[in-house]
Amino acid sequence: MNPRLSAWLTTGVLLAASAAPALAQPDSAVTLPGLGTLTFPTSATAPAAAQAFTRGVLLLHVFEYDEAADAFRAAERAEPGFALAYWGEAMTCTHPVWDEQDLAAGRAALAKLAPTAAARAAKAATPREKGYLQAVEVLYGDGPKARRDTLYAGAMEQLAAAYPHDDEAKLFYALSLLGLSQGVRNVPTYLRAAAIAESVFTRNPRHPGAAHYWIHGMDDPDHAADALPAARALAGIAPDAGHAQHMTSHIFVALGMWDDVVAANENAMRVVNAARATHGRSPASCGHSNLFLDYGLLQQGRVGDARRLLAACRDQAAGQRAASRDLDPDAYSFVTMWSRYLLDTRAWAGEVARWNVDPGPAPAPRLSYWFTRGFAAARSGDLAGTRNALAAYEAAAREVRAGIDSAGAVPSPDDREFLSRTEVLRLELAGLVSGLAGDRAGSLDTLRRATAAEDGMAYAFGPPFVNEPSHELLGEELLGAGQSAAARGEFETALRRTPGRTSALLGLARAERQMGDPASAAQAYSKLAAIWRAADADLPGLAEARHPAP
Repeated sequence: MNPRLSAWLTTGVLLAASAAPALAQPDSAVTLPGLGTLTFPTSATAPAAAQAFTRGVLLLHVFEYDEAADAFRAAERAEPGFALAYWGEAMTCTHPVWDEQDLAAGRAALAKLAPTAAARAAKAATPREKGYLQAVEVLYGDGPKARRDTLYAGAMEQLAAAYPHDDEAKLFYALSLLGLSQGVRNVPTYLRAAAIAESVFTRNPRHPGAAHYWIHGMDDPDHAADALPAARALAGIAPDAGHAQHMTSHIFVALGMWDDVVAANENAMRVVNAARATHGRSPASCGHSNLFLDYGLLQQGRVGDARRLLAACRDQAAGQRAASRDLDPDAYSFVTMWSRYLLDTRAWAGEVARWNVDPGPAPAPRLSYWFTRGFAAARSGDLAGTRNALAAYEAAAREVRAGIDSAGAVPSPDDREFLSRTEVLRLELAGLVSGLAGDRAGSLDTLRRATAAEDGMAYAFGPPFVNEPSHELLGEELLGAGQSAAARGEFETALRRTPGRTSALLGLARAERQMGDPASAAQAYSKLAAIWRAADADLPGLAEARHPAP
C-alpha cells in the first residue's frame, strides 16, 4: 500500500474511530419521497444544506450524476464551510461502473473548499468526515486512474472498518470495488461488492444504493437470480430516478425475462421524458434505456413497435456524430439499435435494411455498421458485398487499434475487451466469406475460432456485446451442414450466456427437430411461443413456434 495512504489511514481514520462519537441510530434515517432512505449524519448546521446534501447522496447512489452535482452545489451555497458538500460534488465526477472519470472537474470541486488537501482536511468538522474527504483526495490524487482507483478502494475499505455502523461507507466501498476492473466484470470482486450491498439492504430495504449495487454485482446469467429481490425493490425505492427504473432490467435481461425488460425501460423513459418536458425538451428516443427497450421488444417479437422506436431514434440522431464508444450519444445508440434490429429480425430485404444509414466518422460505430452490412450481404448470398463490407470493417478495426496504441500505455481492461469483440466480429465475417466461397470446412474452423475468442471475454451486461453471438452463428452454420448434434451444443452454450434469447431458442428447436427428438424440440418451441404471445403476425419463426411440424 502507498506509504502516505497507510499513514493517514492509521492516524486519520483508524485511531479516530475510538474517539469519534457513535453514528446516529437508524431512527435518524432520512427519507426523500421518490429517492429512498438513508442514514448519513453530518456536521451541517443549515437545514437547507443538510437536505440538499441528503438529496445529492441519494441521487449519487442511483447514478443521476448531473442532478446530484446540482444538489451538492446547493448545499455548498447554503453552508459554504460544509466540507462534505464538496466531497459530494467531487464524487459525481467519477462513474466507476462505466470506467469514466473527469479528473479536472473532480479536483476543481475540491479546490472550491480550499486550495490544498491539508487546508481542506482542516475544514472537516469531525474525524469521520475527515476520513471521507481524505479518501476522495486519493481518488483525485497523482498517478494513473487504475492506481488511484485501487488506492481509493483501499481507503474506503479502511473507512468502513473504522466505522462499522456506517452503511454509507460500506456502500461507497462496494461501489469502489465495482470500479476496480476498469469497466470489465471481475466476478469474485463483483460478488464481494454485491454481498456488501445485500448486507446493507437487509438493514435498510429502502436504500437505493444497496439495491443498485447488489444488482450491478450480480447482473450476469450465473448470479442474476440471487439479485431478483433487489431488482423487484429498486423501482419502488426510487420512482423518480430514471436510471433506477432502467437498472432493474439488467437482472431481467440476464434471466431472459423480456416482459419485465420492456416494462422497466418503459418506466425509465416515462421518468426521463417527464424530466425533459419540465425543461422544454422533446422526448428521447435514443440512449441507453431505449437500447434496452428496443432489444426487449425484439425478443417479444413486437417488431413493429421496435421499428417505430428505431425510426424515432434515427430522426433524433440525424446529423449527429459519436466521438467515442459511449453507449449514450444518439448517433451511436441509433447504429447499435439498427444493427440489433436487422440481426434479430433477419429482415435482410425489409424497409430498415434499405435505410441510408450514416455511421459517422468515428471507427467504433462504423464497426457495427459494416459488420451488419456484411452479415446481411452474406445471408443474402452476396459474396462480393460481404467481402467489401469485411474490408471496410477491417479498416475501421485498424483505426480502433491505432487509437488505442497511440495512447502509449498498456491497453486498459475495457480497451482489451473491445479489441476482443472487434476480432470476434471480424472472424465471423471472414468465416461467412469462406462459406460463400465454397470452403465450408474453413468457414466452420474460422467460426470456431470466433467462439473461442468470445468465450475468453468477460460477461457484459445488457444486449449482446458481440452483435451476433458467435455460438449462435456457428450453430446456424452447423445446421446448414447437417451437423445437428454439434449445432444443438452450440445453441445450448449460447443460451447459457444469453438465457431466453429467442434466436438461440429457435435454433435449438430446429437442431433437436433435425436430430429426430420431437419432444425436446416441442419444449423449445413451447418456450418460444410463450415469449412471442404478443408477437407480430409476420414475425419470422412465429408460425413454426406455434405450430411446429412433426
